[in-house]
Amino acid sequence: MTHLYEHLGKVFYTIAAIDKTIRKEEIDQLKQIIKTEWLPLENSFNEFGDDTAYEIEIVFDWLVANEWELEQVIPDFKIFKEEHQHLFTSEMNALILKTANAIASSFSGKNKSEHVLISQLSAILLQ
Repeated sequence: MTHLYEHLGKVFYTIAAIDKTIRKEEIDQLKQIIKTEWLPLENSFNEFGDDTAYEIEIVFDWLVANEWELEQVIPDFKIFKEEHQHLFTSEMNALILKTANAIASSFSGKNKSEHVLISQLSAILLQ
């Protein structure tokens, strides 16, 4: 699960950063969804005893601090999904898309780049 959450941190970062600006509202929305939706989803923990769902937030925050390159995130996520199909239940896919849409809508609605990115993400999840 840790690797899945790391990839999702990158995907959600890409959605927030696609318009070249990561807004406080996007970060706040992600943290709220992690707390209310991701933490209760399953019960895996890292070596420090923290819920592994926090990996999404940890990776996202690290990427924000280091201005990560976006180009390879979606192709890497697609490969990960193909290699780990069993992790992508209909519930998981729905929550990924819900989170992506919430981040994109958190500041003055979705822009064209966010729409395109979420469409690509949806296509990957539905394969």
